[in-house]
Formats: sequence, structure tokens, C-alpha cells
Amino acid sequence: MTQSAVSLQSKLIKTSMLSSVVAGLVAFILLIGLSIYQTMQVQDEIMDEIADMLMISDLSTTSGSQIDELSEEFDIQYQLSNQTMLLTQSAQFDLHAQANKKSNQQEGYSYIWFEHKLWRSYQAFDHETKLNVLVTQPLDIRFKDLSQSFISYLLILFSLWLMQWGISHFLIKKQFKPIQQLSKDIAEKSAHDLSLIHQPQPELKELQPMVNQLNQMLTRLDQSLIAEQRFTADASHELRSPLSAIQMRLQLLQRQYTEIPELKSQLQLIQNDVNRGTQVLENLLLLARLDPMDEVQLPRNWISVDTLTQDVLKTLEPLVDEKQIQIHIDGEDCKIYANAELIFICIRNLMDNAIRYSPIHGHIYICFGHLNNQIFFEIENDGQGVTQDVLDRLGERFYRALGTQTQGSGLGLSICKKIIALHQGQIEFKSSEYGGLNVTLYLH
Repeated sequence: MTQSAVSLQSKLIKTSMLSSVVAGLVAFILLIGLSIYQTMQVQDEIMDEIADMLMISDLSTTSGSQIDELSEEFDIQYQLSNQTMLLTQSAQFDLHAQANKKSNQQEGYSYIWFEHKLWRSYQAFDHETKLNVLVTQPLDIRFKDLSQSFISYLLILFSLWLMQWGISHFLIKKQFKPIQQLSKDIAEKSAHDLSLIHQPQPELKELQPMVNQLNQMLTRLDQSLIAEQRFTADASHELRSPLSAIQMRLQLLQRQYTEIPELKSQLQLIQNDVNRGTQVLENLLLLARLDPMDEVQLPRNWISVDTLTQDVLKTLEPLVDEKQIQIHIDGEDCKIYANAELIFICIRNLMDNAIRYSPIHGHIYICFGHLNNQIFFEIENDGQGVTQDVLDRLGERFYRALGTQTQGSGLGLSICKKIIALHQGQIEFKSSEYGGLNVTLYLH
């Protein structure tokens, strides 16, 4: 079960935003606590101030009006009494019943639950003058303005979070450009370009170990490819000399013992094996030459497909006559811009493959022309059918289908694939409607 990929960029933005949200909420909670504490302190001091003014002021003068202004401004209710009578109270005093209960309680601050609301109360008693003061205030009044401040703070906080998200998204995306460039440089690497990767500026320390490891891997891979190509070329050259010597001795033996039929047939079998070995070596040399080739530097010129087809058929005419195969050609002459030598080898390998796998008195069908702004070349033969497993592996080096009695090196189709790739074309293998293999080339 595969897991979906996670974007590191998105993860960094989410982590940054989460830390900011947590920090903002902690600051908001601290602000609430500090604001509540300060508000309670200030409001309690105002209640204490009103109580002191009631104790010492002459209520018939301006002091009384100042007390009323304070009580109205902060919605504070008060009551002044002595042991026998009520001296004064605010214009609206709702806690008469509570005041009688509070007169018997200790001085100081306390809370009262009255009419489904919580009240803050302050009581003071002067033992000399026998005056008793009760000051009350609904607790929700204290936090009315404070709640509006909290809402404003939250709106500002959300705005800051939104702004931070935009800034983080822009800056993190900008910081990821070196990583994206590095990814692009890695994606552009191929067998033709295994040069070292240079970390884009500015260099990131976290990327340096990865870049170093990639460069070491590219170096080892380049050395391995060079060693493989050198080994293929050297081995082919070294094996060509003894094969040539065997070929010469075989020719001498065939001329000396032409009158012995049994020996002649055995020598012919050896000759076939030598020819096959020589063909394998030629194909290996060709692959060694094609592997490091760059398609940009490939020399090209305009080639007539019809002329190319006829030239290939002339070289394969002995094989065609030997199996008495009928060639059917259907196509309009067209030209391709390609390397004449390599395309000739490709077409020859395809036709040779079709001839080898066609039955005696079989048929080969060749079709070419224009299709969707491309040149196509199609060749198919009749036969006993091709399984999907075989189709999937066609083009692998040295691969030959099991059970076939046809001789071959298993390199022909892999050479064709390499040549078509060098021309930025496509090669397609599928079962032919005639029972054999259908190979279609698409070139510009």
C-alpha cells in the first residue's frame, strides 16, 4: 500500500502557521488574564474611592454630585447608613434585601448572586461615626468594554495570521527555488550528461551532503559506463582477429575437402557459427559506438524512404530468394531528415528479422508514408503469433524468444531502438494481423 507524497513546502508553511497560532493564542489568554486582573483592580479602587468619599464628604455640597457622576459612569450603586437609619443611596439601588444581610457581615470585598447576575460588593464601617457603606456593581459591566477589546484583538490577530500565511508562502517558496533548480538539474541528467551537479546560489548547507553524494554517484556511474563501452569495444576487437583466422582456415578446408560430402556439411555448420559470431561482434561494436553518441551532433541529410527500402531489399535479396518470400510494398515516397548509415542499419535489421521469422513461402508487408505530421515506416510478417510477454521484452539486448529455432544474436532490435532514440523518434512493437510481428517506426 503506497502513501501519498507530502509537500515539504506545505509542511513548513503549516508548521510555521501552527507555531504562530499557538503563540498568538497563548498571548491572547495571557492578555485576557492580565486585563481581567487590571480591570478588577481599577474598578475595586473606584469602589473604595466612592466608599471613602461617602464617609468623609458633606453630601449636601459638590462632593455628592461627584459621587453620583462616578456611580453613573461606572454603573456603581451605593448605600450609606448608620445603625438606626438610611442616610443616602444612589438613585437606583437594587440590593435592599442584600444590604440588610451585608450589614452583619465583615468589611471588604465580596461577591453577591442576585437576579441571575454576579455582583461585586464592597462594605466599609466607621466605628467612630457608626457609618456603614455598601457599594455594589454588576460584574458584567466591568467586562463590557473589555469584551469588545478582546474581539478587536482577535480580529487583529486573525489579520496578522492571514498576513503571515501570505508572507510565509511567498518567502518559503522563494527559499525552495534552489531545491527546485537542483531537482531540475538532476532530472536533466542522462547517459549523455553525467557531469557534476553544482548547487545553485545561494548554497544551502542542508543540501550540500546530498549534492556531494549525487556527484559521487554520477562519477561512479560515468566511470562504469565508460568501462562498459571500453570493454565491449576491446572485447569485440580482440575477438575479431581469431574469428578472422578461423574464417580463413575454414575456407582453406572447404577448398581442400570439397569431394567429401559429410565433411563439407560439417564445415558449413562451423561456417554458420563463425558468421553468427562475426555478426554478434559487429553488433556489439555498433552498440559501443552508438551508446555515447549525442543526437545533437548526429550528421543528417534528407533520405528518400522508398529508395532506402529498395536498397535494403537488394542487400537481403539472397535471404528472400532462399525462403521464397513475397514482399508487398505499399507507400508514398517521402523523405526523412536522418543519418543515412544508421537508418539503413535499422531498416535492414527490421527486414532481416522479419525474413528470419517468416515461414518458407511467407509474406512480408511494408508500408510507409505521412501520418499526423510524421513519417511512419511499418513492416510486418506472417507467422505463428507473438505473445504479450515476448512483446514486452523486445528490444532488450541479447533477448530472444524461447522455443524459436531461428538463429540470431538478440541485438538487432536493441540496435533499432537506439538508432530511433537518437533520431528522437518512436518504435512500436505489436502483434501483426497476419500472425507475426508488426514493427512501426515514427520519425520526423
